[in-house]
This record gives sequence, C-alpha cells and structure tokens, in this order.
Amino acid sequence: MLFAMWWSRQARPQEAAGGMNADVVDVGMLSAAMQRTLRDRPEPVAAEPLPEPVAVPPEAQPRPQELLPRPDTTDQEAVVDAPTPVKATETTPQDEKHRQEQVDLTQQREHQAQAQREQALQDQREQQLAEIRRQRAAAGREARLAQERLSQLEAARSGSAAEESARADAAASGQGSDSGLRGRYAAALQEAIRAKWTRPDSIPSGAPCRLIIRQRVGGEVVDVQVGSPCSYDEQGRRSIEAAVLKAQPLPYAGFEPVFDRTLILNFRAP
Repeated sequence: MLFAMWWSRQARPQEAAGGMNADVVDVGMLSAAMQRTLRDRPEPVAAEPLPEPVAVPPEAQPRPQELLPRPDTTDQEAVVDAPTPVKATETTPQDEKHRQEQVDLTQQREHQAQAQREQALQDQREQQLAEIRRQRAAAGREARLAQERLSQLEAARSGSAAEESARADAAASGQGSDSGLRGRYAAALQEAIRAKWTRPDSIPSGAPCRLIIRQRVGGEVVDVQVGSPCSYDEQGRRSIEAAVLKAQPLPYAGFEPVFDRTLILNFRAP
C-alpha cells in the first residue's frame, strides 16, 4: 500500500503563513497518471554529510633569530687544503713511483759508498807501496854512500902509499928537492878542471873538496870519486866529478917526474 503526501496548491499560502496540512490519501484513489508518476519517481538521494570544519592552527609568531657561534677558521685552510687520506692498503701509481725512486736512490748511495771504500783501499795500498819504495831507495842511497866512503878510504890509503913511494923514488934519484914542480902540477890540474866546471849556486867560492883521481900515463882519467873532506852537496859532487872527466886528458907533459896513477887533489871552488 502506497502512501503519499499531497499538498494542494491552495495550501501554499498557509505554509507561507507558518502552518502545514497533511492528508493521508490511498494510492488507489489516485488517477492512473498520478500513480505512474509516483511509481517512476526516483529514490531520493541521501544527502552527503557536510565536512567537519578543519581547525585552522593559529598563525605562528616569528621567533627571534638565534646568534650562532662564529666558527674558528684558524685551521680552516689547512683542513680544506689537506688531501683526502688514502688508506694504507691502497697504492697509487704515484706511491709506486716514489717507492721505486727511493729504491734506486738507496742502491745509488750503496754503489757510491762501495766505490769510495774501494778507492780508499786502493789509495792505502798505493801509499804503502810508495813508502816501501821510499825505504828501499833510502836504503840504496845509504848502501851506495857507504860503498863510496869505503872506496874513498881505500883510495886515500893507496894514494898515501903512492905518494910515499914517489917521494922515496925522487929522493933516490936526486929530484926530491924540486917541490915547486909538484905545486905547479897541482895548479895545472886545478885550472884544467875549473875550465870544465860550472859552479852551482849552492857551492860558495873557495869551498874545498878532495878528489881521488885514477889516471893512466898521458892523463887519461880512469875513475874519479869525491873524497873526504868535501863540503859540496850531492849536486855539487856530481858536477865536479863530471868536470874532471870532461877535462881529460889531464896535464901530463912536463910533469912526468911527479905523475901518479892515483892522484889526490884538494880542489877548491873558484
């Protein structure tokens, strides 16, 4: 059974006045057109509930700006410029190159040190050899000088014996009184030797040196040695010996009575 509320147009003025009349009418009493209208009327759509009002938060008041502490920039540049540390387990090409350079440098230093040690040993050996040579040379000079002194002594003894024999022969022949001939013979020998000698600057004028000369008949010199005493140095002794050899043949003609195969001459520098 359908129920409908019927409002008559005549009732609108009363509604406007504030009252409303409602009559219950049987649907069957309505006309067929009205029934179809009521039957085809769409179901009323339930009204969507209104959204609840959203609470608007109160507007935030601006907070006063806080003063931040000023950062310490003392080490800022150092921190910024510092390279990113590389882990100890990681190696870069630069690290490998640096390591190889260190190895090469170490090897180079070791080679230099080894070369210096070898050079020092070589220098030490050369110094030792030089010292041995010096000692041998000194020993040779000492031996030579000793032999020269021995020869001079033997020659001096031989010369003394020859002079004694010559004086004895001259006395026996009646010519021993001619001492002037012997003096002239010594003077002639001095002049002949001085003519061939260049006096070194180290030998002062008038310096004496005894010469032992062995000669043949005619004045040919066989040997000459410096005897004792002699104030000449080594250079002076060698030079006077060379002068005697250059002066041969020594004076002979006219001095046969005082000639001696072993002659001892007390030479003096001019």
